[in-house]
Formats: sequence, C-alpha cells, structure tokens
Amino acid sequence: MTTTYLKKATKTAATGDSDTQATVSEMLRALREGGETAATDYARKLDGWDGEIIVSREKIEAATKALPEGIKDDIRFACDRICAFAAHQRDSVREFEVDLIDGLVAGQKVIPITTAGCYVPGGRYSHAASALMSVGTARVAGVQNVIAATPSHKDRGINPGILYAMDIAGADTILALGGVQAIAALTFGLFTKQPADIVVGPGNRFVAEAKRMLFGQIGIDVVAGPTETMVLADDTADAAIVAADLLGQAEHGPDSPVWLITLSRKIGEDVIAMMPGMIAALPEIARKAAEAAWRDYGEVILVDSREEACVVSDQYASEHLHIQAADLGWWLKSLHSYGSLFLGEETTVAFGDKCSGPNHILPTKGGGRYSGGLSAAKFLKVLTYQRMTREASRMVAPIAARISRLEGMEAHARTGDIRLAKYFPAEKFELKPAGQ
Repeated sequence: MTTTYLKKATKTAATGDSDTQATVSEMLRALREGGETAATDYARKLDGWDGEIIVSREKIEAATKALPEGIKDDIRFACDRICAFAAHQRDSVREFEVDLIDGLVAGQKVIPITTAGCYVPGGRYSHAASALMSVGTARVAGVQNVIAATPSHKDRGINPGILYAMDIAGADTILALGGVQAIAALTFGLFTKQPADIVVGPGNRFVAEAKRMLFGQIGIDVVAGPTETMVLADDTADAAIVAADLLGQAEHGPDSPVWLITLSRKIGEDVIAMMPGMIAALPEIARKAAEAAWRDYGEVILVDSREEACVVSDQYASEHLHIQAADLGWWLKSLHSYGSLFLGEETTVAFGDKCSGPNHILPTKGGGRYSGGLSAAKFLKVLTYQRMTREASRMVAPIAARISRLEGMEAHARTGDIRLAKYFPAEKFELKPAGQ
C-alpha cells in the first residue's frame, strides 16, 4: 500500500488548543462566579452588544416582518426537510417490553429531555440553517423547553434570518448572547432560571472547548472543532467540481481542513492547480478564510486502490465525506468512519449544510470513529425498567447472590438471600460460588 501526499497540511486540528483551553477556563470561572452580570459584560466587551439578552416577542415579529417573503420561503423549505428527517429518526427509536423468563419483564421507555440549549453561530456568516438543525430537531424530539442563543452585534442585533429560523423551528426562549458566555448561560440557567440538560450546536473553537469542559454537568452533542471536509475521487470525477466542493467548505474559516483522497494523480494535480485561481475569485471574507484553510490545512493524498482509500478515509474520519467515484454502492458498504456521507457528484456537502434534511451538526477531529452527529435520538433518554414475580426471583436471586459473592460484594448478595428466605422459607439454595 503506497500513500503519496501531493499536498501536505502544515497545521493540524490540535494547533492552538492550549491557548484556547486557558482562555475558556478563565471565562467559565468568571461566569460561574459572576453569573448574569459577567455574561452581560462579555456580550458588551466581545460583541459590542448592550441591549436586552432575552429577545422579546416584539423583536421576533419585527424581524419576521422585515424579511423578504422569498427568504422566509427558503427557510421554511429547509425547516420542513430537516424536521421531516428528524421525525423519522425519532420514530426509529422505539419503546418495547419483553418477557426474559416467565415472570421477569423488562422494558425500554423513550423520554425526551426536559430542557435543551441550542447554540447558533452568528459571527463571520449568518447560520440560519444551524438554527433549524438544532432547534427544529429538539422540538421534533419532544423536548419540553428549547432555549436558543446566538450572538447579537453592536447596533445590528441578531441577524433577522437566524431569528426567524429559530422562531419557526420552535424555540421557546431566544438569548442575544454568543460565545463562551452563551454556553455558560445555557448550562447554568442564566437569564431563564432553567439550566439546560443538553447543549448542542456548532461554534468556534472557544464554543467547542466550553462545551467540552462542561460535559458531565450537561450533555452535549459532539465535541466539534472547525468544519472539515474530505472528497474521495477516482478518475471519473470532474476536477473542477472537486475543487469547487473543497473550496465550498474551506470558506468556513481559516482553520477548516479540506482533504482530497484520489486514485488519479491527474485529478489531484489538476485540483492543486485550480485552487489558487478559484480562491482569488471569491469575495474578500470568503477568500481570506479559504486561502488560509487551503494553505495550512489542505491535503491531497494519492492512493493505489479504493480499498486503500477506505483505510485512509476511516483514519481521518472526516466530518463530511463526499464520494465522487464510480460504484457508489460499494463505497457506502465499505466506508465506516465519518460524520455524514455524501454519495455522488450531484450530492454536494453544501446541500446538506443548508436544507436537504440530515443534520449538519457533526463530529470532527476524528469523532466519526465513535460517534454520529446530532439527531433526534440525542434529545431522547432511552430508559430501562424491570419487574418480576416471586417465582422469577426464585431463579434470579441465587445467581445474583453467587455472582455478588464472587465479586466480593456481600451486601449485594444478602439482598437476594433475604428475599429467598422470605418467599421460599422451606427451600434450600446454593448461595455461594462454586468452590467456596
């Protein structure tokens, strides 16, 4: 197996992590101690926002009225697709009850969590689709209380498209708050007096680190870093489309990795040749982000076979994995580690980012090796229960007692002993492990 890097990244996902951790740790300490006052101070200092933190119904209605109908139609289209997919996910997680032995019944209940905090980025770009992905999925899952938060900048307030998307997706409360202070507010219940049980949604590295540090006190969706995308292409691919798709994700930010695995040296070299010109043609904000992402994090990897391509791809476990190659069914069957899979030239990642249905909040930094992305199931607690008759306990109690004593847990064992003595006083049972 020969792997050749036609272009190798100079930075990795871990670049800058230590500085991020120190900054977030200090901010969370200040927010724990200072509460709402500290959160408001950070909003003023970092975003220039000095208005109300809880967005009023009047503000939401004003933003809705100001949006052109065409934009609202597009957001509603996306909301319908995303919520429909989430509903199918929700319905795939089912309750059941089963007789394991005569008299022993065990079951599973599916209960939505009580409060979800949904973070929606609002910095370089206006992520209306992210509002639908998090808020809409939580609402479809049956979450009782959905609190959304997004940055509000200087005199502009919250982007009207984001505000409209959060509202139609079903947010109960919207906070004009971004960054670490928003994650802390959702976690600690600042401004709402309702601490979240889970906090979800994408964000910059500070948001991701805040979620990671608070995990355990709250549930989270994924520990997400910057957006990353891999295209896997053979000689049937169109190099210009491959380059456009890599560029389409590189504009997320200067630290967004874009990777190409190809079975064709020509495709790889053509993509490398095309990228500078395509980057130069972008508007300034996107151009600066994509230029840095491609320069520092872009890779083009040449492999000998599609089996080798799968091995390399699974090692990266990219957030987005786009297959532009023949025999799509083979790739679907053979690939195992990714956040979300996009099959065929027609199915670009941007469609999934915006409106096609499956959630775009996905694992990064190799998280696809052990986790999927945000789904309705993330907002559902799958809880178990059991009950048994005395006859069933006649079979179970001696075994539980013997295993408990094998483990050295005598008090556990005696909870079985006392029931056998009460329910079957005339019988003798073997309550010690064999050999003891």
